[in-house]
Amino acid sequence: MSVRVSATTSAVPRVARSPRNAAVHGQNAGARSASAQVPQPTRNPARAATSLIRLVLAMPARARVSRLFGWAWEGMSLDVVLTAVGVSGAIVAALSLRIRRMPVSEPLIGLVIGILLGREVLGALRLPTLLENHALLHEATRLLLALSVMAVALRYPIRDARQQLRPVLILLIVVMPVMALASAGLALAVLGVPVAAAVLLGAAICPTDPVLASSVVTGEPAEQDIPSRNRQVLSLESGANDGLALPFVLAAIALAGPLTGGEAVLESLWQVLAAVFLGIAGGLLGARALRIGEDHGAAENSSAIMFTLVLALGVLGGAGLLKADGILAVFVAGLAFNAASTGADRAGAVSIDEAINRFAVLPVFVLLGAMLPWEVWTELGWRGPALAVAVLLLRRIPVVCLLRRGLRVGRPDALYLGWFGPIGVSALFYLTLEADRLGVDPVVLAAGALVVAVSTAAHGLTSAPGRVLYRRASTADAPATTEPQP
Repeated sequence: MSVRVSATTSAVPRVARSPRNAAVHGQNAGARSASAQVPQPTRNPARAATSLIRLVLAMPARARVSRLFGWAWEGMSLDVVLTAVGVSGAIVAALSLRIRRMPVSEPLIGLVIGILLGREVLGALRLPTLLENHALLHEATRLLLALSVMAVALRYPIRDARQQLRPVLILLIVVMPVMALASAGLALAVLGVPVAAAVLLGAAICPTDPVLASSVVTGEPAEQDIPSRNRQVLSLESGANDGLALPFVLAAIALAGPLTGGEAVLESLWQVLAAVFLGIAGGLLGARALRIGEDHGAAENSSAIMFTLVLALGVLGGAGLLKADGILAVFVAGLAFNAASTGADRAGAVSIDEAINRFAVLPVFVLLGAMLPWEVWTELGWRGPALAVAVLLLRRIPVVCLLRRGLRVGRPDALYLGWFGPIGVSALFYLTLEADRLGVDPVVLAAGALVVAVSTAAHGLTSAPGRVLYRRASTADAPATTEPQP
């Protein structure tokens, strides 16, 4: 018996495509499609070059630039970061004093350069987004905060710091909890997130950032326009509340689930108390060691500058080993070193302040600019920018103005202290800490990063105009008649 095969029927039986076969088929089809679009090798170099140019020109403009830079710099992210930091540092050094009189700041310069080099513009710095790899920024912000709070602790003589104890305590005990609650309430109302997520976001962005605040209170223009009392209060508050925000973050983590209330309280007590004791011991021992070196002629001004940096890193590492609050430990160590060292020691050590505020901030903000989560921001829509603006206007200004009598400041001073309570590196540190303890919540981390970016831009752009407005308002608010000075 013969089998007749129809001309319209294949002699090979058809096999139903499994998902794996379908995937392979799709890959092969995609490969054939791609190979059809890419110019094939030819013996005519001119024709090959012409085909390649036509292919590149057919791309959208942004994709074209990104593809070209990606070909050139694939696998060279570290080199690109170092180059970007060097270029931004050269810009800061060239502008020098003029940058303090311009509506710009060093963190804002670093942020803009990072954005330009990132995936969304030039594509030269192809880093994972903050949501994909938060560990890198967590460690970078941890180191920068340690150096920054050490610089704050050494910025003023200890006797001047004692005179500002009352307003600093009010800002820490009253204003900081209100800022956390206000930020959480705004996140709940604007973003519509669950209560636990809103509290996590509010706790992370409540501390005043010492890095962004330093660009407002340091430098010759700030010393000319802003009273020393306001500069000291803002500096000391930003240094202290960075570490003291940890109990609020732990309470938020407890509300989210992994910790019980009792565990959060015990961990908070241990981290804060251990940080205070470690900081006092480290600062006093550091000052004693430096004095012994001076007695033997082994310590010079440059040695004192480097020693304070080493002291900050050593205390930070010791706090990590003890599971203590490292940022608070470094700040307390700086205060103890300041109190125990001589005036010459502090004068030499305070030189790190300028270097940190102007140059050490650049790598962190270049990384932040390149790792911003643009796609999640797009999904947030208008709610993201609305939250950032609401937080900047309502988180701090109203409560500081209400407490101005207790702070013993005038209306212009209250407005200045209320506005210039920026959200920056410390918020990134706590946002990434929450992500490490709980796992990444895309909305919390992306919204927090947006608030940080908007605060960096807003406070950088208003630092110089804000000083001018403050000076004019203070002059107009002064009593019309004053007693003549002897």
